[in-house]
Amino acid sequence: MADFENRSWSSRDGLRLHFRDFPGPDDKPPVLCLPGLTRNARDFEDVAARLAGQWRVICPDMRGRGDSDYAKDPMTYNPAQYLDDVELLLEQHGVARFVAVGTSLGGLLTMLLAGRDNSRIAGFVLNDIGPEVEEAGLERIREYVGQGRNFETWMHAARALQESQADVYPDYGVPDWLRYAKRVMALGSGGRIAFDYDMKIAEPFDAPAGATPQVDMWSLFDALAGRPGLLLRGALSDILSAGTANRMVARHPDMELVTIERVGHAPTLDEPEAIAAIDRLFAQVS
Repeated sequence: MADFENRSWSSRDGLRLHFRDFPGPDDKPPVLCLPGLTRNARDFEDVAARLAGQWRVICPDMRGRGDSDYAKDPMTYNPAQYLDDVELLLEQHGVARFVAVGTSLGGLLTMLLAGRDNSRIAGFVLNDIGPEVEEAGLERIREYVGQGRNFETWMHAARALQESQADVYPDYGVPDWLRYAKRVMALGSGGRIAFDYDMKIAEPFDAPAGATPQVDMWSLFDALAGRPGLLLRGALSDILSAGTANRMVARHPDMELVTIERVGHAPTLDEPEAIAAIDRLFAQVS
């Protein structure tokens, strides 16, 4: 894994939030990697390892995830608050322009950032997310978010992930599930392995209409027009439908759509097709 510096920024409500900062040249826009709902900076280890040195890569842990503080008020676990947190990261660390790589919730934040000020978006990757989110996928996520399970060993953790998500990654073997477990879980102080997020993130997500921003996401997606763009979709995804993906390309014909076969929500960005597509995108970013 590429070397990085652990750094932090402050939220408006006094939380210390963490990000990994992988060094790169100052004459290119940094890469801002925004993770999914229950995920953290470790999701982008492979992306950062490939890009670091050629690009600065910033991988934040959202509030309540990874090494960031947990929120005092669980109702602040919502897209508007995450957007405010990211805006403060950019402001406090002097990032004026960037390439956004957003998985799921991170892709929604990418669109929200563009809606605020699209001049700072130098390019973008939307990973298995669009302006319309399928209700079936949201319902599946509601079933597991905040369950608080813990495990005795990493193998137990990996087996549990396999039992619950084999339909998302049908070709995974034991080493893949172990690697996945170590990205989404951590060893706790009691010696048990548990998911690396505040279980209370489920509270606003479970509220009516609490899963997605209450704005016109199509207009925010349109704010990305004119920038180099890549849309990745898992062929088995229950979050981003093929129909929505095709509508997105129709509205943004310069954006490349790449479908990752035999993967659900969401591609991990280390699939060969994803790596090649990301390389093509970064070749367009100036």
